[in-house]
Amino acid sequence: MRSRVLAAYCILIYLFLAAPIIIVVGASFNAGNFLTFPPQGLSLRWYVVFFHNDVFMRAIRTSLWVAAVTTCVSLVVGTMAALFYVQHAGRWKETVRVAMLAPLLLPEVLTAIALLFFVYAIGIGTRSMFGMVVGHVLMTLPFVFINVAASLESFDPDWDMAARSLGAGRWTRFRRIMLPLIKPGVIGGALFAFIISFDMFTISFLLKGIGTSTLPIQLFDYLRTNFTPEAAAVSTLSVLLTLGVVIVSDKVLGLKLHRF
Repeated sequence: MRSRVLAAYCILIYLFLAAPIIIVVGASFNAGNFLTFPPQGLSLRWYVVFFHNDVFMRAIRTSLWVAAVTTCVSLVVGTMAALFYVQHAGRWKETVRVAMLAPLLLPEVLTAIALLFFVYAIGIGTRSMFGMVVGHVLMTLPFVFINVAASLESFDPDWDMAARSLGAGRWTRFRRIMLPLIKPGVIGGALFAFIISFDMFTISFLLKGIGTSTLPIQLFDYLRTNFTPEAAAVSTLSVLLTLGVVIVSDKVLGLKLHRF
């Protein structure tokens, strides 16, 4: 009896968490002209409209490009920071940890405003997407650092010493011993960085380049003047893209890391 109650409780929690996604996906198949739920008939018309909307297509490409660049930069910097934190920080470990997690302590809007002042002070302004990428890296870096550092805590230094005694160089030891062992943290950090960057709104809104918009910004602008199921179709595709990145990264990237 107790196990059944616990199972029912867990199901209710999962339904509560999934309810917004279910409603949005259901509304995207609405045959009517307005965004309502339950849908007034089933139709794919708004997906057709969406895929023929050049503005949304361009916004998706921009979001994917920014998220990919952000993930690469955050992964490299975050992994290096985690290596220093675990192996070399010594008595400065707590200081390094607080410094790496500092971007999460401030409200995102304050970080965005500070970065906006910074990019204008150095003469870049909003002429390019440099400021937006910097902002995305700043917000995703702590997640990479946390995941990689957690994996490194279980790494035994004796393994590295044994490889060194056999003549393996520093890069060989990292590539063939350490990297496969910290693979879960690296993949987890990359997934967090990509998903957070792809869905980030506040920093993108204040730091976007002139004439460019990411998908969350374009969707926000669209909903200010339109309330059609096309917005739900856009959101559904965003969910599917995020889910696809998780699945592909777990299957493909995981296999590649095993081949070191």
